[in-house]
Amino acid sequence: MRLSVRLAALFLLPVSAAAAASASGAGRWDRRAPMLTERTEVAGAALDDRIYIAGGLGPGGATDAVEEYDVSADTWRTRAPLPARLHHAAAVVVGSRLYVVGGFDPAWRPVVSVFEYDPAADRWRRRAPLPTPRGALAAAVVEGLIVAVGGVGPEGDVAVTEIYDPGRDRWARRTPMSAARDHLGAASVGGKIYVFGGRVGGRNLPISEVYDPSTDRWALLPPLPTPRSGYGVAAVGPRVFVMGGELGRPTTYPDNEEFDTRTRTWTARAPMPTPRHGLAAVTVGGRIYALAGGPRPGASFSAVNEVYSPD
Repeated sequence: MRLSVRLAALFLLPVSAAAAASASGAGRWDRRAPMLTERTEVAGAALDDRIYIAGGLGPGGATDAVEEYDVSADTWRTRAPLPARLHHAAAVVVGSRLYVVGGFDPAWRPVVSVFEYDPAADRWRRRAPLPTPRGALAAAVVEGLIVAVGGVGPEGDVAVTEIYDPGRDRWARRTPMSAARDHLGAASVGGKIYVFGGRVGGRNLPISEVYDPSTDRWALLPPLPTPRSGYGVAAVGPRVFVMGGELGRPTTYPDNEEFDTRTRTWTARAPMPTPRHGLAAVTVGGRIYALAGGPRPGASFSAVNEVYSPD
């Protein structure tokens, strides 16, 4: 079957295939100390038991603010700001360093910037730029390499896959995804990158696919039951959780759906207490922290910090 036919079939699935089951979904949500500032479209990642939230959009527009959350103490503090005001960027951790990749500048222009943060020194530095400027992209790490996919470039949505080697400070282009899209999410499990949903042309996509860097190949997966974009995504062991999002409904999505990479099946889980889009979902100690994000579609902001404990 041709790929175009397979993708077309995905769009025939109901938008809320798992919604009915979500009310009785497994797992538990709890509230934690809110962030110091309200934001959406943030970049977030964890280093040990610290979570870093960088950039985003707040009531005053694009920000360079960086906040550090101590999971054990349930406290926040301000850290050195980003070298530039950014939103819709991606954040990952390699070794003892945090990387913030791509995004939009205050004028909503896609950027090529890559910033590396040293928490011990509380200092940022610039690294080799993205080959393709883009915002609303996704990134994940496999074997010490950063894989950046999709997003919005100067000419529109892209399907680009680019890999960064921090040791060599060098980017390389690889096989693109099956379809261009933005506001997507990615998670790393078992040496592969899992990518779900996103949107193009104002329409959410149900596409799910997996990338194997060792073979430089993409493969389609069972589609996301609830197509959405601007959601949070995080892995706990072999399971990937997609939570929140926007577009296609008059409200933000509370849906929390689990993809088991072993069985390649989807299961609805306990919905988010505070539905949001543009949030960061970060795993620490087997639990997922859902941070910031807009409670309403479009320009809205929050400082919400809720933690999800799977079964």
